[in-house]
Amino acid sequence: MIVLDASALLAMLYHEPGHEVVAAHLHNCCMSTVNLAEVVGRFVRDGHASQLVLQQLKATSIEFVPFSVEQSLLAAQLLAQPQSFGLSLADRACIALALLRGVPALTADRAWLQVQLGATIRTIR
Repeated sequence: MIVLDASALLAMLYHEPGHEVVAAHLHNCCMSTVNLAEVVGRFVRDGHASQLVLQQLKATSIEFVPFSVEQSLLAAQLLAQPQSFGLSLADRACIALALLRGVPALTADRAWLQVQLGATIRTIR
């Protein structure tokens, strides 16, 4: 199991470098609904209908995990760490889910490799 960051899923959907790494994990991955909102929002920004995008994403094997109170508390607590500077709420939601599940997070954002928050971070490129 691996937790997908929005950047990783978008890289796969747009066939950007590293898309094959994401594709290899699609059979056993999950994503926070905060990151889902980022992905759908990117497509909406590009002129696509949100319901159609959501329907297509839900047809995949990705487990979409509702952003729980426990995740929100952990994401908020990550702000207390000096290394969390610059991480968005969605970044912290992804990392929080990875920490709670005890699995790695997969991202396209190489800056995460500098973050020492207890989660295993893997990059797609």
